[in-house]
Amino acid sequence: MLSEDAAPETDRYCFAWLADPAAAHGANKAALLKEAMWTSGDVITASFLDGDPELWDKVERAASLWTAPGLANLAFEFRRDTTDTLLRISFRHPGSWSVIGASCRRITDLERPTMNFGWLHPRSSQADIEQVVLHEFGHALGLLHEHQHPENGIRWDEAAVRRALSGPPNHWSEEQLDLNIFRAFSKGETSYAAFDPASIMMYPFPRSWTLDRTSSRLNPGLSPADKRFIRQQYP
Repeated sequence: MLSEDAAPETDRYCFAWLADPAAAHGANKAALLKEAMWTSGDVITASFLDGDPELWDKVERAASLWTAPGLANLAFEFRRDTTDTLLRISFRHPGSWSVIGASCRRITDLERPTMNFGWLHPRSSQADIEQVVLHEFGHALGLLHEHQHPENGIRWDEAAVRRALSGPPNHWSEEQLDLNIFRAFSKGETSYAAFDPASIMMYPFPRSWTLDRTSSRLNPGLSPADKRFIRQQYP
């Protein structure tokens, strides 16, 4: 069940989007999660467009938790000598976000990021780094936000959510709000397990965002269900 306690106040909300070659930078285009999945055994190359090498090492270590033994049968291969990679990571843009799954292949401009960590810096705590890196790399593996689960049971106060996220510091568009918050994907569109409020892919949201005053807290790492699910998707 979702918590009935108020979630901690935070302005750190991420968005995810499916890459489309005809779309403007940062635009959101709805598509099927299944179409964004990798093939089990894939090597997903990654590089950094900017940022501090000390922070790069920390991001690499956190991302590798998804592909630890017994989890996803995939490999992240981080390259330091080129940006000709599938994932390209930046730290210079506002917010934290990622392209969903293998749709990153559609972005062929090697100077354009497919993932961004806007609030991370070398002095960020290990807990903060793991939370946001695991979340964004979950998107990069094809996972959506947990609150978009077909059976999430969340009753949004849409007006309250729109007020909160359309203003500063997020400035989300209506399209971003609909794709990242309000759209619950159907069972036919997604591979999914039972709704997991402990998932790293779960958003933190306060009671003021829901009609029944339930809330969700920021989860610190991969839940047992996250681990089972990613192992099932990439055996």
